[in-house]
Amino acid sequence: MAEQRAGTATGDGLSAKERMKIDRVRMPEQDATARSGNFAEVNQGLDEERARLEAQRCLRCKNPPCVNGCPVSVRIPEFVSAIADGDFQRAAEVMRVDNALPATTGRVCPQEVQCEGSCLRGKKGDPVAIGWLERFIADWAAEHMPPESPPQTCTGFHVAVVGSGPGGLTAAGELARMGHKVHIYEALHDTGGVLRYGIPEFRLPKAIVDREVENLRNLGVEVECDVVVGRTLTVDQIAVDYDAVFVANGAGLPMFLGVPGENLKGVYSANEYLTRVNLMGAWKGETDGTPIARGETVVVFGGGNVAMDSVRTARRLGAEHAICAYRRTRAEMPARVEEIHHAEEEGIEFHFLVAPLEILGDDHRWVRGVKLQKMELGEPDASGRRRPVPIEGSEYVQECDIVVVALGTVANPLLTEATPELQLNKWKNIVVDDRQATTMEGVFAGGDIVRGGATVILAMGDGKTAAHSIDEYLRDKTPKGPPTC
Repeated sequence: MAEQRAGTATGDGLSAKERMKIDRVRMPEQDATARSGNFAEVNQGLDEERARLEAQRCLRCKNPPCVNGCPVSVRIPEFVSAIADGDFQRAAEVMRVDNALPATTGRVCPQEVQCEGSCLRGKKGDPVAIGWLERFIADWAAEHMPPESPPQTCTGFHVAVVGSGPGGLTAAGELARMGHKVHIYEALHDTGGVLRYGIPEFRLPKAIVDREVENLRNLGVEVECDVVVGRTLTVDQIAVDYDAVFVANGAGLPMFLGVPGENLKGVYSANEYLTRVNLMGAWKGETDGTPIARGETVVVFGGGNVAMDSVRTARRLGAEHAICAYRRTRAEMPARVEEIHHAEEEGIEFHFLVAPLEILGDDHRWVRGVKLQKMELGEPDASGRRRPVPIEGSEYVQECDIVVVALGTVANPLLTEATPELQLNKWKNIVVDDRQATTMEGVFAGGDIVRGGATVILAMGDGKTAAHSIDEYLRDKTPKGPPTC
């Protein structure tokens, strides 16, 4: 850490020139060699001294661009300034109002392309570490402040939320604070959606998810698990009893490679692989009943955050060679820079400019390798990235025991096929307007079921927008049933 100390100056007593001289603090991390063999959290969090020092780097912009870069519009300068002044309670109070899941977003949100990507300090060096400060104040509040209390007012309206992922939890928290009674329906046996089943413990501990959900319960939010909307209940049936519905069930249907051999034993979608480990505890080995195939060499196809989560998980499950195979170069990888850096430190092997042609199996139909083709980059495609082009005669075989396909997800049709009133686009995602309203009266939607595979924070932004739209929608309505709050 830089030699500057937070106690030398505080708050508005620093000039812009003095702030510019403060170097960005470093995040304490678990040793790379040790962490590659365990599932404990990698980033250890800032202490109070580091947090105040980092907060003092903020230039207190008159028109702060960082707020515009935040999908949930957190009042970043206010909570950062409060941290710089040592007023952690004030910082936590700002955060509680603006963000339903601050301990989560402080850990997994891609701040480098959002709030931090808009920070003026980033134009001439390192931006303010807004995400680390968000995590710090959320963890501080959990330790030093009592849980939130239910609101004093009760509107009498009942709102159903389908899905307890980031979009659903955010909408539920916003609606509960407005005085509406909220009931969440969750398909799985535990809460959190992708936060629990998709993000490994070493990036987002399950205790953090539990804590954020418990805070919503303290606000009066009810959660009912093991309800598959589209099978157990339909949206139409829910809408009979509720004044409004917010659908945020995600996009959990995995995409595959479309090559021969994908039905061999030892081939996983990233969804199944990470769910077995994260939600069902397969990493515990013999102490848990959920099996997972392990191997000396694991190949993960993909270049996003899910691919990083999968290949780093494989390493922790004992793979001597955990390989990320990507058809473009490192520069085109959509994964967070921090996650790629952590993966490299942990010994992950990156094979760039390769594409799968076939997954090969042995006589018992277990994976024994993948046939790959080398690629080169051509002209940009629709994504703006240069399109990979096959190099003729460059095929080769990479021996491996396990293959994980992490190419993204599409909408699961269970809910939408049971609700024909909902308009869908060509990708089978729900169509909404700028208020997150669907074509079905009183039904709103957001997150991956609308966007396709996106980020946690974008789903949260949709949840926040939808909550305020639902509140406005209900203003001239009469509650369907007697108030129970």
